Amino acid sequence: MKTILSAALVLGICGLAVAQGEKAHPVGTWKCEYEIGDQKRMSTLTIKKDGDKLAGTMSWPDQKETKLKDVKLKGGDLTFSAERVFMENKFTVEYKLTINGDKLKGKGAAEIGGEKREFDIEGKRVKKAK
Repeated sequence: MKTILSAALVLGICGLAVAQGEKAHPVGTWKCEYEIGDQKRMSTLTIKKDGDKLAGTMSWPDQKETKLKDVKLKGGDLTFSAERVFMENKFTVEYKLTINGDKLKGKGAAEIGGEKREFDIEGKRVKKAK
């Protein structure tokens, strides 16, 4: 009986270690939502593998795709920047997102008019059609 309990305990601990050690998989298309000035906004984030590096694009309803810069994944944290054009103004938005399965959550930040502004952003991976 002790042997069975010991084996079950070891297998349970190993299972937890594997679950915690799972690597985040950013590749795919993500539908993102955020709020700025009490207005809900949306964007589409697409991450691809380019050799051994990550690359991607981001688009908004009022702006076509723009290439992402400095795309990095460390643990479950995905960071990158994207140039946003809004009403003839260009600014760079820095993103820091945490991936958890098919969801991501984090912050975007941009300097506008000399003032740094942050916003919360969440997204879900778009499921591939079978």
